[in-house]
Amino acid sequence: MSEPAAAGEGGALVLFSGGQDSTTCLAWALERFERVETVGFDYGQRHRVELERRSAISRGLTRLNGAWARRLKDDHTLSLAALSKVSDTALTRQVAIEMETGGLPNTFVPGRNIIFLTFAAALAYRRGLKHIVGGMCETDYSGYPDCRDDTIKALQVALNLGMEKRFVLHTPLMWIDKGETWSLAEQLGGTALVDLILEDTHTCYLGERGARHAWGYGCGTCPACTLRAEGFARYRERKDVRA
Repeated sequence: MSEPAAAGEGGALVLFSGGQDSTTCLAWALERFERVETVGFDYGQRHRVELERRSAISRGLTRLNGAWARRLKDDHTLSLAALSKVSDTALTRQVAIEMETGGLPNTFVPGRNIIFLTFAAALAYRRGLKHIVGGMCETDYSGYPDCRDDTIKALQVALNLGMEKRFVLHTPLMWIDKGETWSLAEQLGGTALVDLILEDTHTCYLGERGARHAWGYGCGTCPACTLRAEGFARYRERKDVRA
């Protein structure tokens, strides 16, 4: 594991939704920074159950590792209700998930990650945190332009210019697929962390938490569930090959 960053380098703020990716990113940050805070955003998402899983996940992480328990500090939830007002999407409305004429799925919430990171930077500014960690990924994604590495790099420049700071935006999942994300979780916290992600996180776009599949909870058919299930299958295949 990486050595924790020196305290003088500033702590980290993790964008923590309660899903698989953000939980893995939180564990990644807890391995590296002596002080870690979390922030979740309530924007009227139809899968709000994800936010409700955050406290159970945090408790689970602190039980897994004593150092993580010492490093994990305050959690924040920010209301961004205005985002749903301007977003006519399948994540904020009870409509079927489908592709739109522009080539993007209607699960794309325009500007969401840009807004999330801007609010996170404003919070980090007030909390004295230098590092901001998000689960954006360009490898396994639905073509969302605000998940691209170029977008994150450009936003880091803009935030630092606009706030006269030296924030560092970290995206530890940017170049790995979902199967490798499961593997990263195992590297960080062993099978115990994988089990925690399976049992307590939520990624389903429809917010369904009734059925428990081999890869966790969800409807099993939405793009988020499909991606998670396929990634888990690849992860298990790789483990079997190594064994």
